[in-house]
Amino acid sequence: MIVRLVVALALLAAALTPASAATPWWEPVARPAVDSQVNVTGEPFKGTDEQGRVRGFVDAHNHLMTHEGFGGRLICGAPFSEQGVADALKDCPEHHPAGLGAIFEAIVTGDLDGHDPVGWPTFRDWPSDTTVSHQQNYYAWLERAWRGGQRVLVTDLTSNAELCVIHPFKDRPCDEMTSVRLQAQRTYELQAYVDRMFGGPGKGWFRIVTSSEQARNVVAQGKLAVVLGIETSEIFGCRMLLDIPLCDKADIDRGLDEVYALGVRSAFLCHKFDNALCGVRFDSGTQGGVINAGQFLRTGTWWKTEQCQGPQQDNPIGTVGPNALIPAGVVAPAYDPAKRCNVRGLTSLGEYAVQAMMRRHMMIEIDHMSVKAAGRTLRLAEQAGYPGIVSSHSWMDAQWTEQVYRLGGFIAGYENDPGGYVAQAAAAEPLRRRYDVGIGFGSDYNGVGSHPAPQSGVTYPFRSYPDGPLVDRQRTGERVWDINVDGGAHIGLLPDWVEKVRQLGGDQLVTDMLGGAESYLRTWSRSQSWTP
Repeated sequence: MIVRLVVALALLAAALTPASAATPWWEPVARPAVDSQVNVTGEPFKGTDEQGRVRGFVDAHNHLMTHEGFGGRLICGAPFSEQGVADALKDCPEHHPAGLGAIFEAIVTGDLDGHDPVGWPTFRDWPSDTTVSHQQNYYAWLERAWRGGQRVLVTDLTSNAELCVIHPFKDRPCDEMTSVRLQAQRTYELQAYVDRMFGGPGKGWFRIVTSSEQARNVVAQGKLAVVLGIETSEIFGCRMLLDIPLCDKADIDRGLDEVYALGVRSAFLCHKFDNALCGVRFDSGTQGGVINAGQFLRTGTWWKTEQCQGPQQDNPIGTVGPNALIPAGVVAPAYDPAKRCNVRGLTSLGEYAVQAMMRRHMMIEIDHMSVKAAGRTLRLAEQAGYPGIVSSHSWMDAQWTEQVYRLGGFIAGYENDPGGYVAQAAAAEPLRRRYDVGIGFGSDYNGVGSHPAPQSGVTYPFRSYPDGPLVDRQRTGERVWDINVDGGAHIGLLPDWVEKVRQLGGDQLVTDMLGGAESYLRTWSRSQSWTP
């Protein structure tokens, strides 16, 4: 009886003494017993300066939930799982044995030798800086990026119906908007998952925001403001088939109202394939040839080029054939290298969509728009005095940088080779000074894009500049990642990448990057207060 009483009193004492009482606000009170490490020590910075400005890095272009897109089997692994890390970070069954079933990975990267498909706990071959089909956004890795100074994250809900159709492995519909809805749901589920670790609803560091005021409050608390965006090829079903649009104005209004209700505040009107709203900025190289073939399969038309009318140019088109995607008997077009611009610009439906987004105070992404489409979008914004223009990952022509800044918009460079990012940032520095703006980066993790190769010279541990926490090498299971060896293998290595950028570009550049949060929120705030 006495033993039972002692046990009962001990349990009562434990219940009356919250685990969070001795736990810093930035540490979870109930992380799973077995999980990835974060490997960042110290309190995340928070608050505002004497002028009420926040600070923090902005990842303006990421894809947290791509594993749900493209039919659900293109990206292996998930950013979280209720069953834990071993379930979240497991490889696709079809990649076994020896990674030889990773068809998409082989086509895009040219790696025909396969890979070790095992994820947790060994992670011998993935994620890596070259992978396009493995999870790079595990929540604890994102937590590391937040702890290292990131304060705004734009996660673009994405898919591509034609790639889903072509990919042999899928377990859900290929409709892009169906996937967008599911990815939005999963993002809210991730927020709830993090909240449970930190003591309940609203207490976690991962905060989905739907207004600039909410975002500013979240960043001031030292947490991560998460903005929902969309980057798909057929937004609202606005596919084009043989030059015939398969949507109308009513579809656009219904679609915008629906995604706005989901919390989406930023969107691309076209991506990869020409659609009923706008022509795209071409992809180059082998990937460009593959995408052009996909454009033909999806729309019934190849990309068409013309002589550019101004200094801006679209990317050169990659070689189209021979290509396994091209049907027998179909001859791919040859392209005149002197004709670098897409003949397709912003359609009348596209103009309607731009104006409809303005009326809803949403941010309009112009990366991936053709020169004609982006130029017309900028003119419409200029005529209306609308500031909500965003270039999130270096796909806009750099000659439009001042026009975007003059409108009050926001620009982020692609998180590529640190030297390339530094050079791009240096070229725009005079404009940043003139318009008093910060700069972001677009990591594009799980966006089937490229990431920084292994670096050299980053010494661990280092302090997140200038007065942030101490950052050490990142460990998950049996694997330790080091940017000098692994490059930009996953989102948790963003603080390491920033440290290399600081080494190459100096403290002032990182100060400008920390000014990104304030600049992004100003663009958003101005868009919200805009009146026609």
